[in-house]
Amino acid sequence: MPDIVFPNLGLTLENINTVAFSVFGIEIYWYAICVVLGIIAGVYFGAVFAPKRTGQDPNVYMDFALFVVPACIIGARLFYVIFAWDATWTFARIFDIRQGGLAIYGVVIAAIITALIFCKVKKINFFHFADTGIVGLIIGHAIGRIGNFINREAFGGYYTGFFAMEIRLDQVHNLNTVTEEMRDNFVMRGGIEYISVHPTFLYEAITLVVLFIALNLYRKHKKFNGEILAYYFLVYGVVRFFIEGLRTDQLLLSGTNLSVSMIMSAVIAVLGLIMLAHGYAKHFTKPKSAKA
Repeated sequence: MPDIVFPNLGLTLENINTVAFSVFGIEIYWYAICVVLGIIAGVYFGAVFAPKRTGQDPNVYMDFALFVVPACIIGARLFYVIFAWDATWTFARIFDIRQGGLAIYGVVIAAIITALIFCKVKKINFFHFADTGIVGLIIGHAIGRIGNFINREAFGGYYTGFFAMEIRLDQVHNLNTVTEEMRDNFVMRGGIEYISVHPTFLYEAITLVVLFIALNLYRKHKKFNGEILAYYFLVYGVVRFFIEGLRTDQLLLSGTNLSVSMIMSAVIAVLGLIMLAHGYAKHFTKPKSAKA
């Protein structure tokens, strides 16, 4: 029987194993491979491709990559652990990331803090630097979402519309993310139960790829330093806010029903809007004799 079915798209996927291969008895997960590929792509586009396109020295961005990559991995894990921690966690579990447990907002926060320090030390304009490097984070994030797909995680609630995705219930990565509505409306295929859900990882990946292409095309037309970063904040913040509302694996603010990622999404969307309003106001009101 198939592992994943997109019934309205006529797409059936079989033999999707979360484990890619084993090395000396140690299982290597596809999720980990996707994370590594995302890092490689992120470093290439953020530290090599983008700087060359803008006439900058890629070596500066490669130096930054040496600091930001480990910082982002640590930040992603810490963000997840802080907001997912409960009585079932142990100290050893903090370091077990083979099957997931990385949060993109931890990456964003770690990348910004690292970039601020790096730019301060190197005496580089932070916003110009961020406009160049942000494309790496975007494409790396998009690739990482493939790992969520293989893990059967980061999906949304019950859904039977055009993009509906049916997953074998016995292969769901975390059964706590399966709602009663999904169970009550399961689909039987060859005697196996499937749940029908929103493929939110797909929605997000498509958004990120489109954003990556659009920002790369728009880069040469930008009006002020920080504009590319601001558009990332605004567009991703708005899209992620609504996608997060669909997901069933939300990290909640302790003692509340408030989604941490929805709060973060709203914050960065507003921040992006403020940055754009401020930047355009300065750009369009500066004296015509002023140099760009």
